[in-house]
Amino acid sequence: MYLIIDLGNTNKKLAVFSKGRLKDIRILPEITLPAVRSLVQDYPQITHCILSSVIFYPPSVKKFLEKRFGLLELDEHTPLPVRNLYKTPGTLGKDRLAAAVAGHLRFPEDPVLVINAGSCITCDFVNSHGEYLGGSISPGIQMRFRALNTFTGKLPLISGKKSADLTGTTTNESILSGVINGTLAELDGIICQYLQKNRKLKVILSGGDLNYFDKRLKSKTFAVPNIVIEGLYQILELNAGTND
Repeated sequence: MYLIIDLGNTNKKLAVFSKGRLKDIRILPEITLPAVRSLVQDYPQITHCILSSVIFYPPSVKKFLEKRFGLLELDEHTPLPVRNLYKTPGTLGKDRLAAAVAGHLRFPEDPVLVINAGSCITCDFVNSHGEYLGGSISPGIQMRFRALNTFTGKLPLISGKKSADLTGTTTNESILSGVINGTLAELDGIICQYLQKNRKLKVILSGGDLNYFDKRLKSKTFAVPNIVIEGLYQILELNAGTND
């Protein structure tokens, strides 16, 4: 049984895998030692743990995990089932790398583009040879709403609906159109460019804002809600050298 910890900018996820299946997942606003201890107590069969973080987290959590499991902390030196050709691997977000791994293992014979829509929208590309090349980073939906409010004098901060009319007839509707329809057009354009170079491209959608895009992009996509968690499990399985 494996413990997977994914510490993102917005959500902190604790997940348990047993025999290749996601058994439990807990989403927290902050990571704390009591929260980790509680999960471990609920699943005493856990034998291995991997942690991926794009934030700073309490040293007490790391100390506990290292003592309890011999923690595997994902970094640029961790063995992977893909070849990482990113030119600055030390600066690569671990969530992006894990998502790319999961995408490749779902479609090992095809080029894969993984779009993860969270605080930022990341697009990560793995070619048909299992080589991770990189991708793109742009502001996420909520970040775009906040930016319009923060960097202007009068535009309001609004919470987005899942869709918007193309032509907004009020300021709120115009913001919704610009953010939602603009982001959809952005992703359609990125996918189109990858398809021009990779005819058999598979596109995976994931992240907290998945529902903004699922079934609304022009190209066929595959929705995988927890792509980073899935990739971290696969990396841990490779490195643990045993069945969970």
